[in-house]
Amino acid sequence: MASNIPEETTSFVGRKAELARLEHTLATHRLTTLTGSGGVGKTRLAVRAARQAAAGHRDGAWWADLSPLHDDGLLIATVSDAVGLSDHTLRMPIDALCEWLVDKEMLLILDSCEHLRPACAHLLGEILTTSPGLTVLATSRQPLNIKGEQVVEVDPLPVDGAADALTLFRDRASVAAPELALDEPGNAEAAAEICRRVEGIPLAVELAAGALGRDTVQQVAARIRTCFDVPADASVWPPRHRTLRTAIGWSHELCTPLERLLWARLTVLRGDFDEAAAREVCAGGPLTPDGVTRALKGLVAKSVVGRDGVRHRMLDTIREYGRMWLAELGEERAAADRHAACFLGLARNAHAGWTGDDQISWYHRIAEAHADLCAALDHLLAHDTAAAQEMAGRIGFFWCCCGHLPQTREYARRALAAGPAEGPHRTRALWVLGITVMLQGDYPAARRVGRECTREAARDGTDEGILAAAYLCGLTHLMTGRPEAGLREVDRVLRSTGTATPLEKAYRLRCRLITVFALTGLGRLDEAAEAASVLRAVCVAQDECWTRSYVDYQLALIALLQGDAETSAAHARSMLAGKHRMRDRFGIALGLDILAAAIAAQGAGARAARVYGTGQVYWRMVGQPQRGTPELEPLRAACERQAREAVGDAAYQRAFERGRADNAEVGLAAALQGELLM
Repeated sequence: MASNIPEETTSFVGRKAELARLEHTLATHRLTTLTGSGGVGKTRLAVRAARQAAAGHRDGAWWADLSPLHDDGLLIATVSDAVGLSDHTLRMPIDALCEWLVDKEMLLILDSCEHLRPACAHLLGEILTTSPGLTVLATSRQPLNIKGEQVVEVDPLPVDGAADALTLFRDRASVAAPELALDEPGNAEAAAEICRRVEGIPLAVELAAGALGRDTVQQVAARIRTCFDVPADASVWPPRHRTLRTAIGWSHELCTPLERLLWARLTVLRGDFDEAAAREVCAGGPLTPDGVTRALKGLVAKSVVGRDGVRHRMLDTIREYGRMWLAELGEERAAADRHAACFLGLARNAHAGWTGDDQISWYHRIAEAHADLCAALDHLLAHDTAAAQEMAGRIGFFWCCCGHLPQTREYARRALAAGPAEGPHRTRALWVLGITVMLQGDYPAARRVGRECTREAARDGTDEGILAAAYLCGLTHLMTGRPEAGLREVDRVLRSTGTATPLEKAYRLRCRLITVFALTGLGRLDEAAEAASVLRAVCVAQDECWTRSYVDYQLALIALLQGDAETSAAHARSMLAGKHRMRDRFGIALGLDILAAAIAAQGAGARAARVYGTGQVYWRMVGQPQRGTPELEPLRAACERQAREAVGDAAYQRAFERGRADNAEVGLAAALQGELLM
């Protein structure tokens, strides 16, 4: 069953009664909210419950982690990403999401809603109303207060009787101190005392176990006893929150000064991070880059920071405590400045590496760092508008390929309005805005922005800007049925510019791609095939995937127009493999259409119908009807008629519906392998 539920990297302890209750609640209610204090285990329980319930939902279970979001600006985008929607239209994002979910039978999990409760309540009110097959499981420290909400309170683990808290302590202690003999009488009693003192709160238990790397069980118990015997201000914190806060504070005291400093500085990072990001964002003053590495290892050993392979993460409650200390240190602005500089650097490196053999890696890194990139852009828009304009231009094309069109358009617009009135960075941001509106189908706006981009590029005098503007204008001509104008546009620029830098080569590749498209649209198929073959060889030599995928698409179209359906299908599958590597759903939708046409031209009507059906799944993901250059539509219609005639309307429709009912990844895999037996 399809899902993106997080993997469980540590043992799961207890919760049998809660899981049984959740099984019943998820089967009988459309919205269930797990509530409880921070660190009580809501997320772990939701992961296990969702994994058990996923099979009962036709369209799978999909997880949206809201903890990296500091406000509700990215809420709808985060949920849309989680459920597979990459909307390419001009609609309001909430409308696109509602339409995407309207016929889905899925389980949606929203984790960590507490800091976005009003926005989450509004969003869920909309999608639950319009999507009768949707079931939602949320986690929040407080109920969302929505009509029909079923609240399940998550309590700490038992410390008496079943003593699940002690089991958890033993499991984590076996990792922190493998040689420790917890069954010895003194150790067993101390471990039980620790669990009672921290009231069975799972995070507090894990923090206590993390201290065993350097202290004995009795020493940990004594330290906790001293800490917890100090009266707390009951008027400020609820009892369980006081207990967890005391446990976190005790763990903070166990840290070295540099570990505490790193703890505070890490809180500026929005999501998962690697060691390189920690070094770049957190180094400074007494904390050297190598000191970051050592301190990070110490925080992992103490269970303050979690680690999964090379990625690290802080839980919300741990992050909140560190953020408080960051404010106490007066370092909030400095940390935000370093964070913005780090992710501006990431944008620069990704932009420069577009045509290299790490293109796919850069693409994925930009996609995975989305929340941090948005946070960096927001900071720069407030404090360094020139840098914000540069950043919006450098990451915009990646974001377009990732499907973040509404955000890309808004950030480009804001950066253009706030930043310098001229210069290469402005020209690049204009280019990004033009590509975005063109992909959204707003061709009048694309033409208008393209003309402005051309003027600015001419004033800058850089080959990069001139090539970028030509690509934008040429592509707009193609999409509006003017291939001759598109060919003239790029031919003029390709003749007048050089190939001095790798970055300029990237824009030249895109312009040469316009040439191939235009020649095909003009019916000059032999010329188009020759130009495509030469361009593909250049891309292969550079291990460049994005352009090569679209060249494969054109080669598939050319072969089909020339009557070679078998070659067309081979090129279509090559194109799909590349687009799958880049997770480009718009490209996959195009590729499935041309593959279906090639299969239909070979006389396999039912197989073609099923691929067409899978293609419709992807077209819905981008929120659009079938798209492509104008010359594709009559060919697509002719091949569909051919497929229907080959098997009859009823058989065609059955196969089409089967493809449309397939999970998107399953249908794509079958199309790529040619395994489409009916």
